[in-house]
Amino acid sequence: MLGRVFGTDPDGEGHEQVVLCHDRSSGLKAIIAIHSTALGPALGGTRFFPYATEEEALQDALNLSRGMSYKNALAGLDLGGGKAVIIGDPGRDKSEALLRAYGRFVQSLRGRYVTACDVGTYVQDMDVVARETEFVTGRSPEHGGAGDSSVLTAFGVFQGMRASARARWGQPTLRGKRVGVAGVGKVGHYLVGHLLEDGAAVVVTDVSEAAVNRVRAAHPEVEVVADTAALLNASLDVYAPCALGGALTDDTVAALGAAGTAVVCGAANNQLAHPGVEKDLADRGILYAPDYLVNSGGVIQVADEIEGFNFDRAKNKATRIFDTALEIFTRAAADGVPPAVAADRLAEKRMREIGALRSVLLPAARRS
Repeated sequence: MLGRVFGTDPDGEGHEQVVLCHDRSSGLKAIIAIHSTALGPALGGTRFFPYATEEEALQDALNLSRGMSYKNALAGLDLGGGKAVIIGDPGRDKSEALLRAYGRFVQSLRGRYVTACDVGTYVQDMDVVARETEFVTGRSPEHGGAGDSSVLTAFGVFQGMRASARARWGQPTLRGKRVGVAGVGKVGHYLVGHLLEDGAAVVVTDVSEAAVNRVRAAHPEVEVVADTAALLNASLDVYAPCALGGALTDDTVAALGAAGTAVVCGAANNQLAHPGVEKDLADRGILYAPDYLVNSGGVIQVADEIEGFNFDRAKNKATRIFDTALEIFTRAAADGVPPAVAADRLAEKRMREIGALRSVLLPAARRS
């Protein structure tokens, strides 16, 4: 079992620490990236994915961990940002030994990083990881955890979408609007339920036939299209990318603009394929709800587990995503910048101010 530490700021973009984890006996190859601990321990999920190269996995870990710093800051949590990726096919390579080996690497960081679920990992996996480390959230209720964080992730995205509707059309509802959901897996299928309950017409697509069939079985009224290209041309009012990152490319934004889509608000992390996409969206009159703001319900849920999980308390915190989104839209309009820029500024302000406060040395408690 080897843990190679890349060190301070390995990518030149502010990351504090990146660790390559390799356990030959279990086949584990993982990367843990800690972007910032300015607000507290770095909290972020574990992605299990068949990356083509270690370089691709590293870049994903760096991007995702940075996003977690901003997400946790905007969510008002006293937590920094981190992320881990396990390289491999979760359907083929996942095992108890591999997950427990990963847990030992997490434990070796002594609380600088706290893990949870992400793409390819589930509550049951976190229960296994927790057999080797105390620094894990997203466990099952049977083990004192918060359970499936997709529940409040979807709820938070819905709150962000309601705020987007308020900013765009004057009312915080999707009633009568046509919403396209790309990806109806862990989070997307819960989001579909919220939208239908609110009176929206919903169109979906997913590369997984099983995911589509599950939505069809629960909600026969949902329209299904073959792929994302068909979804983008489906005369949508709102586009919700809820699969993997990089969904908002130049071509995607052009298609959304041509189709007259007014709002983009979805659950996927790192939706902007490259810098400048946020400006292109704004220039085309498309209101973009920053992904790391609206999808923060999940991290709010698992963070609450650290205190001893209470669902109602966590849901109340996730409800505030609506207010934060409205604040960001207002700041963006006042400053003449895209909402993504306004969100970055607000998150960076909190990290800077609270980080400076935490640098003040407090005297040790007196002993009696």
